[in-house]
Amino acid sequence: MTPLSVEDWEDLLVLSQSETAARPLIARLLGHWCQTHRAEAAALYLERGALLERECVHGERVHGEREFPDTYDPAAPSPEFARGLALVRLSAGALLYAPGDVPLADASTLLISEAAKALRLERQLKEHRFQANYRGVELEALYDVGLKVASTLDLEQLSEEILLHAVMLLDARRGALYLLGPEGYRLERTFGGEAEAAFAAHDPSLARFVAGEPAPESLLPGARHLLGVSIEIEGSPRGLIAVGDKESRRGVGPFRAADRRSLGLFANQAAIALENARLHLQALEKERLEREMSLAAEIQRQILPKGSPDLPGYEIAGWNRPAAQVGGDYYGYLDAGAGRFGFALGDVSGKGMPAALLVSTLHSALRLLAERDGVGPEFLERLNTHLADSSTANKFVTLFFAQLHPESGALDYLNAGHNPALLLRRDGHLDELGAGGVPLGLIRAARFESQRTEIQPGDLLCLYSDGITEATAPDDEEFGMERLGAILAAHRDMPLPELIESIDGAVTAFAQGQPQADDQTVVLVRRVG
Repeated sequence: MTPLSVEDWEDLLVLSQSETAARPLIARLLGHWCQTHRAEAAALYLERGALLERECVHGERVHGEREFPDTYDPAAPSPEFARGLALVRLSAGALLYAPGDVPLADASTLLISEAAKALRLERQLKEHRFQANYRGVELEALYDVGLKVASTLDLEQLSEEILLHAVMLLDARRGALYLLGPEGYRLERTFGGEAEAAFAAHDPSLARFVAGEPAPESLLPGARHLLGVSIEIEGSPRGLIAVGDKESRRGVGPFRAADRRSLGLFANQAAIALENARLHLQALEKERLEREMSLAAEIQRQILPKGSPDLPGYEIAGWNRPAAQVGGDYYGYLDAGAGRFGFALGDVSGKGMPAALLVSTLHSALRLLAERDGVGPEFLERLNTHLADSSTANKFVTLFFAQLHPESGALDYLNAGHNPALLLRRDGHLDELGAGGVPLGLIRAARFESQRTEIQPGDLLCLYSDGITEATAPDDEEFGMERLGAILAAHRDMPLPELIESIDGAVTAFAQGQPQADDQTVVLVRRVG
């Protein structure tokens, strides 16, 4: 056995002080070990999981043509390799192989053992440094990608940016982006090949895939390795990013655990960007609807009378307040010819834009048909047919239409399913002018009955919509026709605009702060001559 010389010790000391000392130090020690033990070759292996990985070797061959392999599996040992080799177990999961019989421990073996420890620590430190650097680069890349993704509010462009950056971030060959809608996950974008068009919202195979289990075969057909993460906002799913086949020097390979973490972080940024885009679209849609509603409200204001008509011997006033920006109540006045005066109050089923559109239809049809056909059952039948043909099956209109002969006070009226008009006589008696047919638009072949009454001097006629009488108090009691009649009786001589204010005030006080549930309309006609 040849001891280490002073020069050898000095060389080893210099090597041990180097930042990357372990590997060359072990190589020197292996050479000295072989010289000391008269071994022609030796190799140091370190345990890496289930395999042994060769780290250093002195002499390439073991015997003849045999060489030390790069890796060795102890669970399936090769008899070829093990034959004629001695094994020395060192610390830190290191094993020393050499031909022949060698002592299990001596000074040089202990030195190799300590150097193996240093090599393992050196490798661990290098790995930690690499991971730290990689993490920094990864976070910087994610930050840059997040800025690019968040810079657009256009959903179509954003979807493309999200998928492309996800694929580039993970060096993937394939990718697909799914967004969750009312009918489930819908394929929004694909890259590098085809993907399944849609999945059910609660498809268990997707949930397992996101949890790390194998993906559904149809997700990215032909992809060998798949990785997917859910896009979520506060725990609520919004979509799914799937990537396939990670690029490597050897072709494609599986994704690492760190790739799942990176894709998950990116998915968080994508979720925020998608939510911002969704909210932006909602804001634009809301703004568009508000513009349309404002325009519809203006059109409706143009349809309704702007003042009271001047009819000698009569006072006339009308008032309307929709429950929303636009409403389904209508009232209007028209010249019925031959000195006659016509007026109407209608109530379209529903509220909002659909009701407002039907109000416009009613307004135009009412004027055209009344001027052509005069007032009578045939007029209302034609109007009913027109509304039935121009509206949906669940839409209808209640209408009170009257034609007044100012000189005589005779009033011919048609009531198509509307609330009874109230005619307060001078002596205090209250007449109800009830319906003579069903609401318009319900039955195409409906028939209607014209009725006649007379307005005497001092009489007051009140037309109203059910938003007045069906206004409710907090206990769900309705305002009712009796309260309306009592207000008319109590304020019968009041100027009509003030009387309307009294009706409005009484209904509002009765509701006790309850929101207005339906459109409210009142038309008053008083004979004063």
